[in-house]
Amino acid sequence: MSRWWPLSVVAALLGAALFALPAHALDTHALPAHALDTHASGTHASGTHASGTHASGTHASGGALTGHAPSARVALVGVPGLEWSDIDRERTPNLWRLAGEGGAAAMSTRAIPPPDRSITCPIAGWLTVSAGQRAGAPGTSCGLPPLPEATPGGGATVPGWSNLAGFNREQSFGASIGALGQAVADTGGRVAAIGPGAALGAADRSGTVARYAATPEALGDLSPYTLIVMEADNLAKAWIGGGVDGDGEPIPPTEQARQAAASETDRRIGALLARLPARTTVLVAGISDISTSAHLHVAIATGPSPSGAPYPQGHLTASSTRQDALVTLTDLTATTLGTLGVTAPEGVVGRQWVPGGAGPGGAQATVTELADSDLASQVLREVRAPFFLALVIVQVLFYAFAAVAVRRRWGGSRVLVATQVVAVVSGAIAISTFLAQLVPWWSWGSPMAGLIATILGFAGAIAGLAFAGPWRSAVLGPLTVVAAITSLALLLDVMTGSRLQVNAVTGYEPVTGARFYGFGNIAFAVFATSTIMFLAGVAGPLLARGRRALAAGLCAAYGLLAVFADGWPAWGADFGGVLAFVPGLAVFLMLLTGRRVSPARLVLVGVAAAAFIGAISFADWLRPAGERTHLGAFFQQVLDGEAWPVLGRKVAAMVGTLGNLPLTVLSLVALAFLYLILARPSRWGAAALTLAYGRAPTLRAGLFGVLTTALVGFLANDSGIAIPAMALTVAVPLTLAASVRALQLAAPAPAGPGASAATPKRPEPPSEPAEPTARPAP
Repeated sequence: MSRWWPLSVVAALLGAALFALPAHALDTHALPAHALDTHASGTHASGTHASGTHASGTHASGGALTGHAPSARVALVGVPGLEWSDIDRERTPNLWRLAGEGGAAAMSTRAIPPPDRSITCPIAGWLTVSAGQRAGAPGTSCGLPPLPEATPGGGATVPGWSNLAGFNREQSFGASIGALGQAVADTGGRVAAIGPGAALGAADRSGTVARYAATPEALGDLSPYTLIVMEADNLAKAWIGGGVDGDGEPIPPTEQARQAAASETDRRIGALLARLPARTTVLVAGISDISTSAHLHVAIATGPSPSGAPYPQGHLTASSTRQDALVTLTDLTATTLGTLGVTAPEGVVGRQWVPGGAGPGGAQATVTELADSDLASQVLREVRAPFFLALVIVQVLFYAFAAVAVRRRWGGSRVLVATQVVAVVSGAIAISTFLAQLVPWWSWGSPMAGLIATILGFAGAIAGLAFAGPWRSAVLGPLTVVAAITSLALLLDVMTGSRLQVNAVTGYEPVTGARFYGFGNIAFAVFATSTIMFLAGVAGPLLARGRRALAAGLCAAYGLLAVFADGWPAWGADFGGVLAFVPGLAVFLMLLTGRRVSPARLVLVGVAAAAFIGAISFADWLRPAGERTHLGAFFQQVLDGEAWPVLGRKVAAMVGTLGNLPLTVLSLVALAFLYLILARPSRWGAAALTLAYGRAPTLRAGLFGVLTTALVGFLANDSGIAIPAMALTVAVPLTLAASVRALQLAAPAPAGPGASAATPKRPEPPSEPAEPTARPAP
């Protein structure tokens, strides 16, 4: 029971905030709250992929697939630990040439890590290639693949194969190892493996590879083989052979030892390249980590692509990531099979590597660019936790300062003015964490200082715009500007590829492979919150002019566009986000138009949200399996009765987020500030939030909409506490800024000639309509 009490506390406080604020706008206390996000936590469609077309493949469990033997040839070279920083013109001339001639990308190698670690070991990397799905090995060690056992006729078997197969069947990903080798063999292709790791990757479902050798030379003529898999494990041996530290972790090789291992790796790759027949597709991949932290690794493709045309010089991409110059390890299996014209077995979740952007041109620029991509991922890992800790500390201190300023009504002092300015800057911090990706802060001498300076620079610029025009005097003026910039920037970003979220401190990390495109959960929270607050600010002046229908129409139109962008597979691809966004938007619109928020209407809204995202998932499912996103894949899992393990992972992840103490504290403090400071009267006068409501009634509708989305989002997403934490990080400072402006407008006028100092200033007319936006509760 003890592990569940934080969940109950946060949910109760979020719900209490909805109904305890002095708005008296909701007649009932019911909210739709039981839905689960189906963001792919590294999973993709469980459909199949073929060269040129995407048919629904059959599970290759030993029976031959129909069709002719592959006429193409693929050489798959796996190099555990190979990073772009290892490639050098002098030390690795073969890899340098390949990088300058073909397609190149950074590769996320996420598989099943050992317990309490977040890296992909060499064995796990090779098994992932074998299965086309995240795979791993039992145990806590991160050793080298076992030596194969020779069989008559020049083949080999992998020792312990049945244990590896059983282990992976029991994991949540259900990887079926041996899929790659079996699929090629079932179509009449011949498979050869060079090196122990290659045997893991090329073996069929029984753990056997038809032809095995230790070196390319030992295979003789390579022309008879359809698939040649080679391991170059020099970097891994340098890592494993360096001994272990006091914690039992391998000691990283020295820079000199690593360079020597990379050079030997290149020599072995060169020996293979020299023996390959013409028109062989060469795929080079750094298939695993060889360090205590995960990295992005090398992915290079030359020769004929799955379409038949040669890979041009430039970037690689895949529909699994939708990011230029970024692919995944599971894509390697799909690319190999697609190039050979072999239908991928069921369970191969990757997508084919295809040409992406033109790239910077030349090997030097390509290596530099992609090494920088890995650097960004490493720096992000180092700065993310300190950043959020600093964010929480600064927010808490600011709320403490603002509490004194607001409760004591320093309305005529510069302190209250400064409070409003800082609140607006604080409300702009969230979008600035994404805009910071426009600047390469990670490559500066002090990345943390660079990140903070960049974020504050963008936030200051946005706040400057918020106070630049005549709107600054309105209660919701600065709020509307900040929310508009936030909503529109994220909307445009997700419609054009989600570039701002990649390696952002509040975005997603490609190295972990949890998400590569669309709205991440934190970005969704910021987007939904800013959208509702923006609409609240826009509706105010329209209602003040009596344009209720126009206000409702514009808010509904942009709100539906935002929900569509959040859920549409080509843009946001956000299942759980829609489930949370629709109720919040609906509550906002009902309050805006003076309609009663009843239990029946809330139930209908919940059903509508589920139906909307269900329809989007169904539309995605209707596409060929190889083109689906995780929305269509989840729809298929529901049909197959396999959805419960996914939902179970989501629930476990959501509950686990409550262990994130900084975000939990931030949520609780923000809610306490909103209710105890802004919403409660003080001995100096009415509550600041009540004054803001009086001058800008649409703020009430917006705030209730945001709190509804935060509550449902908390329960419906695997990021859990991060949803309300980031929603409140935007909403509460902007609400504070509006409340401070309301206090300033309500402050007594200074005494003048012939006037008593106690004579109050005549109240100014409200900047937004004073009429209620909902029928008051009795």
